Amino acid sequence: MSIPAQSEGTRLTKDAAPGETLLKVTGLQKHFPIKKGLLQRQVGAVHAVDGIDFEVKAGETLGVVGESGCGKSTMGRLITRLLEPTGGKVEFEGKDITHLGVGGMRPLRRDVQMIFQDPYSSLNPRHTIGTIVGAPFKLQGVEPEGGIKNEVQRLLSVVGLNPEHYNRYPHEFSGGQRQRIGIARALALNPKLVVADEPVSALDVSIQAQVVNLLDDLQQELGLTYVIIAHDLSVVRHVSDRIAVMYLGKIVELADRESLYRAPMHPYTKALMSAVPIPDPRRKNAKSERILLKGDVPSPISPPSGCRFHTRCWKATEICRTTEPTLIELKPGQQVACHHPENFADQAPQDTVLLTAAKEAVELVGDAVLEQSAETPAAEVETPAAEVETPAAEVETPAAEVETPAAEAESPAAEAEAEASAAPATDEPAGDEAVATAPAPEDEGKK
Repeated sequence: MSIPAQSEGTRLTKDAAPGETLLKVTGLQKHFPIKKGLLQRQVGAVHAVDGIDFEVKAGETLGVVGESGCGKSTMGRLITRLLEPTGGKVEFEGKDITHLGVGGMRPLRRDVQMIFQDPYSSLNPRHTIGTIVGAPFKLQGVEPEGGIKNEVQRLLSVVGLNPEHYNRYPHEFSGGQRQRIGIARALALNPKLVVADEPVSALDVSIQAQVVNLLDDLQQELGLTYVIIAHDLSVVRHVSDRIAVMYLGKIVELADRESLYRAPMHPYTKALMSAVPIPDPRRKNAKSERILLKGDVPSPISPPSGCRFHTRCWKATEICRTTEPTLIELKPGQQVACHHPENFADQAPQDTVLLTAAKEAVELVGDAVLEQSAETPAAEVETPAAEVETPAAEVETPAAEVETPAAEAESPAAEAEAEASAAPATDEPAGDEAVATAPAPEDEGKK
């Protein structure tokens, strides 16, 4: 696929060299207030994102995974400044953009774009495809060489659509074609950073691989930097260089792709890996090593003390209940927040008495997993569930798709869920204000 160079005059700053830090996030927080009563006094808050730190280097792809309600989509809207952070700092190319207003963010919109989850609600049904894809040029006051129409038709051909469909409306396209239109709109101004929020979750399985391959090809041709949000481990493994695992508003593990899938350190990550089926007919009678997590995800309104995963972890001890682990680098390129990590030496060997919740969780963990956990070797241990590629068919991940009933009971929590999984009903590629819409399903596949 040959992609012509983008028109001049659409770049404000010099492109970052590959390997340089493009985006830096420090202590990022987003709390949605809970208000009650006639005077609407705040009585609590939904801790959607509660202090996360990471960096994204130019030219790489960072995958963010976690179950529904963990805050990954809210995080994506925070780094694109579609939501105002409660705390922390977001730096883009060394510039603090945490609290920039609409006017301050407008020049940066051409450098930071977003691909929304639902291709059916992210496109304005009253506008033609030409108007939708050409909107960024008009909003930014950019006149491409050859005119907006020629540039829009070029973008449509880049994403695999017929340029002659310039005057058609969104309802005349399938879900995969609509998502390609959204990708064309995001690429209109040749951005440096693209945040893709569940880019294939609303698409049919038969065309999910096509969209994933398109994103991969565009990155190689245009040198894009991606932050891809998903909960399908197969998609993330295929496209990501590094992967961040989120649980209840926190990053519990951050590692490169090979290290994470070969030897996950956090028990939650290991539970996610065990949920990926192995497509081998010869193993149909083999004993399953699936880890079944006990109970539901705790409420983000009042998260547990200490390690937030201790209420469902089979290795939890008293220190896990009282002391929150910090995200530290235990191996080169692999950070984990755990007192009793897998595939590594115990960080709290003096604390050996399991909590009651851990004793109950042990009953749901396979014998082979328990034996490996008891050894806690310093050397890396191969994880059978992570050695085999999963098929392009849709993979259900029960451990990563548990809804939080307590979060849905409160209306602000429902608002947080909507912010974390919905796409705005506007034709602007990355508008200056977030628009709340109904949440969309979170199912996705891989190549």
